[in-house]
Amino acid sequence: MSEKVHRADFGAPLPERRRVLAPSRARDVPSAGAIHRRHRLVQAVKLLLPLAAAGLLALLLLWPEFEGRDGRLSFRRGPALVPEALQLVAPRFQGVDELGRPYTITARVGRQVGQEEVMLLDQPRADILLNDGAWVYVEADNGRYDKPAHHLNLEGNVRIFHDNGMLFRTEQAAVQIDQGSADGDRPTQAQGSFGTIESEGFRLRERGAVMVFTGKAHAVLEGRQR
Repeated sequence: MSEKVHRADFGAPLPERRRVLAPSRARDVPSAGAIHRRHRLVQAVKLLLPLAAAGLLALLLLWPEFEGRDGRLSFRRGPALVPEALQLVAPRFQGVDELGRPYTITARVGRQVGQEEVMLLDQPRADILLNDGAWVYVEADNGRYDKPAHHLNLEGNVRIFHDNGMLFRTEQAAVQIDQGSADGDRPTQAQGSFGTIESEGFRLRERGAVMVFTGKAHAVLEGRQR
């Protein structure tokens, strides 16, 4: 036989049974202040977590750069930063030599590396004016101009023209602008009204008034025709 269980509330209406089966634990409704504080806490956590992750990543990357010495941490110095080259288009330099005679140096492009007043020049050109109104003109493929020292190094297809018709051809020359002198230790060819001279090097002094051909030299002199 089955045993029947009778409860007095089964026959009660539904609303009354709901009141009887109410939850055993009542829920607390948060106040507006508590909700605001919780919102601020969530926002702070969202901000701090990425910062903490970035700091941890930076520490992992930089940790090999730290060395322990006598129980202390020391930072290993990295390579010095070198400033990028300053590039000038069509630079122009003007000055006067030791006797007050003007000169001008130009180029297609100039590059200054570091803080020194030294320019690397592409297609440099130099004009030097002499006392009697004559001039000396110098050109090359590449050059290096030391402005404080008034020194111009030329390389590649170097040509030196003088107002009297003389022409020097060589591959390397060092020109001291303020003194009006030039030197070269590469094979040199000089042409002028005197003829042609080939040598292993040259020296120019007094702005072309004195010419010295060094090493083995070969000359073909031309006399004036009447």
